[in-house]
Amino acid sequence: MKNVITLSTEVRGSIKSVWELWTSPEHIVHWNFAADSWHAPAAVNDLQVGGKFSYRMEAKDGSVGFDFSGVYSEIIEHEVIAYTMDDGRKARVTFEALGESIVVTEVFEPETMNAHELQQTGWQMILDNFKCHAESL
Repeated sequence: MKNVITLSTEVRGSIKSVWELWTSPEHIVHWNFAADSWHAPAAVNDLQVGGKFSYRMEAKDGSVGFDFSGVYSEIIEHEVIAYTMDDGRKARVTFEALGESIVVTEVFEPETMNAHELQQTGWQMILDNFKCHAESL
């Protein structure tokens, strides 16, 4: 990957629970959005190499929305999830145990329509939502 943005967060919990919360559609709908005025009403996840995922993100007022989707290129359980988004950009998520926490790191190729800072902020907000959801259970 070239020209990437890297983000991370530290989540209290076991690798098994953090992995499950990250990959299960019933949990994805609780954290996969960047702002409180948005939500994720649907998620489908076929977590295997060649499997597809699709997460619906939309404004709560219904004014705008989109599907975030792609195909998995690498899965190493409890360690790595790599995928190619439908627009061809690549991303990689790693899970690393650190004491009683898991460091979740995302590296992704940014798109060209929005400033890098906006994308970095939005993706970090989603990662922060994940941390809040995971630590609230």
